[in-house]
Amino acid sequence: MPTPATAAPAAKPEHAWLTPVELLVLGAIWGASFLFTRVAARDFGPFLLVEIRLALGALVLLPFLWRARAKFPLALWPKLAIIGAINGAIPFVLFAWAASRAPAGISAISNAMTVPFTALVGAFFFGERIGWQRALAIGTGLGGVIVLASGKTEGASLGWPVLAGTIASFLYGIGINLVRRHLGGLPPAAVASATLMTSTLLTLPFALADLPQRAIATVSWLSAALLGVVCTGVAFVMYYRLIARVGASRASTVTYLIPLFGVAWAWLLLDEPVTTTTLDGLFEDDPHHVTRRMRPPERTRA
Repeated sequence: MPTPATAAPAAKPEHAWLTPVELLVLGAIWGASFLFTRVAARDFGPFLLVEIRLALGALVLLPFLWRARAKFPLALWPKLAIIGAINGAIPFVLFAWAASRAPAGISAISNAMTVPFTALVGAFFFGERIGWQRALAIGTGLGGVIVLASGKTEGASLGWPVLAGTIASFLYGIGINLVRRHLGGLPPAAVASATLMTSTLLTLPFALADLPQRAIATVSWLSAALLGVVCTGVAFVMYYRLIARVGASRASTVTYLIPLFGVAWAWLLLDEPVTTTTLDGLFEDDPHHVTRRMRPPERTRA
C-alpha cells in the first residue's frame, strides 16, 4: 500500500505493545482487501468496483481534508489528481483486473514489491542510495515475481495477473516518491482523502461505460462496501496514526505482513489452494523471511 514519508518520532514507552498489535491488525485488513476484491471483481468489473472503493474511502477520510482545507489551494489540485491516478486509481484497477483472473493470494504477494520498487524509483530518479540490504530485497522480490509469473493454478497461467500486480506495485513506488517530494508538508490523511477524491472523478467515466448487465450478488455488494470503508478509509486512518507515532519506515513493515494474510484469508475463506508456486513466491518476496517460519499446511479440498 502507498506510504508517505514522515520523520520518525520517538515512540512512547506505553505504545510499545500497541504498535505490533496495530501492524498485525492493519496487515490483516489490507490482506483481506485482496479477498474482497477477488469476490466482488467478477460481478462489478474492475472499474465500477474501484469507483466504489475510491468513493467510500474518500468519504471516510473527508473530515481530515475538511479540517485542513486551507492548505489545499485550487492550484494544488492538478498535482493531486496526477498523484492520485498513479498512486490509487490505476493500481486499484490493475489489482481488480488481476483478482478476476487469479487467486487473491497472488495479488497480495505481488503487492509486496511496493517497498523495493519505492527504493528503486528513489535511486534511479531521485538520487537516493540503495544499500546492500535493499538491493538484496529487490533481487529476492523480483525472483518471487518470476516464480509466480511462471506458475499456473488450475491449469491457467498466472503471467498476466502477476504482471498487472507488479505494474501496480511499481506505480505505488512512483507515487510514494512523488508524495514525499511534492506533498510532504501536508497532513497525510488529508492528502489521502484528496487523492482518493480526484481518483474517484478520474475513474467515474470508465465505471459508467462498464456498468454490469446482470444483477450483482449481495456478497459482492458487501465485499465492495468493506473494501471501501474498512480496507481503504479506516485502514488509511490507522496507517497514518502509526506513521505519526513510530515513523514511516517502521509503519511500512506492514507491507511484509500483507501477503501472509492475503494468502491465509484466501485459503481459509475462499478455499484457494496454497500451492508450491504460491509458497515459493511468498518467501521470495519476503526479504526478512518473516513468513518462512509460518508456512500454512497444505489444505485438501473436500
